[in-house]
Amino acid sequence: MEQDSAFLPGLSPIEGKDLIARFDGGRVSSNGGVLVLRQIERKLGIASALAACLPDSRDPARIHHRQDEMIRARMLAIACGHEDGGDLDTLRTDPALKLACGRLPQSGGDLASQPTLSRLENEPSWRDLARMGLAMIDLFCDSFSRLPDRIVLDIDETVDPVHGQQELAFYNAHYATLCFLPICIFEAGTGKPVTALLRPGKTPTGKEAANIVAHVTRRIRANWPRVEIGWRGDGHYAAPEVMQTLERLDCSYILGLGGNGVLKKIAAPWCEDAALRQLGKADPEAKLRRFHQTDYQAGSWDRPRKIVARVEAGPMGVDVRFAVTNLPGRAKHLYERAYCARGRAENMIKDLKTYTASDRTSCHRWQANQFRLFEHMGAYWLLLGLRQAAPRNSPWRKATFDTLRNTFIKIAARVEEMKTRVVIALPSSYPNQKTLAYITARIAAQGP
Repeated sequence: MEQDSAFLPGLSPIEGKDLIARFDGGRVSSNGGVLVLRQIERKLGIASALAACLPDSRDPARIHHRQDEMIRARMLAIACGHEDGGDLDTLRTDPALKLACGRLPQSGGDLASQPTLSRLENEPSWRDLARMGLAMIDLFCDSFSRLPDRIVLDIDETVDPVHGQQELAFYNAHYATLCFLPICIFEAGTGKPVTALLRPGKTPTGKEAANIVAHVTRRIRANWPRVEIGWRGDGHYAAPEVMQTLERLDCSYILGLGGNGVLKKIAAPWCEDAALRQLGKADPEAKLRRFHQTDYQAGSWDRPRKIVARVEAGPMGVDVRFAVTNLPGRAKHLYERAYCARGRAENMIKDLKTYTASDRTSCHRWQANQFRLFEHMGAYWLLLGLRQAAPRNSPWRKATFDTLRNTFIKIAARVEEMKTRVVIALPSSYPNQKTLAYITARIAAQGP
C-alpha cells in the first residue's frame, strides 16, 4: 500500500480555493546554482590540489569516497552557506550537490557523512599542511591567464575566538578573549587569496612575520621569476626583520609605523604648521591634511629608511600617522594611494570570515583547524570566481558573497535522472535568468 506524502496542514484558502502543499515534488534541491560553482572548481582544481598533498593509506578496493571528492563536497557546501561539517549529514543526498561532486542524483551513491569528513580533516600532518600551503600559492599563480608585471600583497591578521581547549589557543589582551590570530594574505588588485595560516592568538613577532613573507615571496618567484612584488601591512609588520627580508628579496613595501617620542619630535613642527593653517580656515569644523616625508632610523634598524607622515588638523586637535616605505614618490601619493588602499584587505577578510565562516575552527587539533581554513579558503575562491564572472559593469561585480549566494546559488532545482542524460529544471519565475546564463557561459568559455 502506497504511503501518503507528508503535507503542511492549516494553510488558509485564497479566493475560496484550498491550499494543498505536499512533500511529493521529487528530487528537488535549494542549491541549484551549485552546478555553476562546480564549473569554477573544475577550472581551478582546488580539491585535486589539496588532495594531492594528502597520503591515502586506505584499501583502494574498499574506498567509497575519494579524498578530492570529500574536499570538493565540503568546499561546495561552505560556498552554499552550509559551513558546519554536520550539515553534510543532511546534504549528502541533495541531488544538486551530488551532481556538483560528480555523482548521479539517483543511481549514484550518497556523499560522505560528517564522521567520514571529520576523519579526513584530522588526517593531515604538519608536513601535509605545509605542502597544501604551497599548493594554494601555486593555485593563486595559476589562476592568472596572463603573467602580471607587478602584484601587491596585503598581509593582515584577524581574530578567531576559540571554543574550548584547542591547540594554539592563546589569550589576547586587545581582544580580551582566548583566540587564534590567523594571518591572511590577499592580492590587492584582484582580491584573490594567496594563503591563510592558523597561528596562536598573539601578535606575530618580527622573525615570524619575516619567515612568512619570505616563504610566500620565494614560492611566487618560483612560478614568476621576474614579477615585481609589493607588500603592504600595518604597524605589526614594520619590524626590522621584515624590512630587511623584503629588501634582500628585492620587494617593495609600505608598512604602518607606530609613533614614538623621536617621531613625535620630528613631526612637531609639521603638527604646529597644520594647526595654524586649520585655524585660518573659514570653516572652523573643516579638517586640514598635510603630508611630509623624511629619513628616519630607529634604534633597532640597520640603516635609515624613508618615512611618510599624514598630519591632520581639526577642531578636536592634531593627529599624525606614519608609514615606512622603500617606494619612490611624493608623500601624499604614497600615503593616500599606496598605503590607505590596504583597507580593501579588511573587506576581503570580512568576505572570508563572514560569508564563508572561516572561524569555524572548532577542532581540538590545530592541524584539523588549519585544514578547515584551507577548505574555507577554497570556498572563497569559488565565490570570488562567481563574482568575477558577472558582467563587467553590473552591480554583481561589487556584491557581497552573501548577495551572490542568495541570488545565483540558492535556486530551486528539480533534478531528474534519465537513461542518457540528467535534466535540471529551474524555476520559470527566476528573475536573473539572463545574468546567470551569461555567468555560466563565461565560466565555460574559460575551460577546465
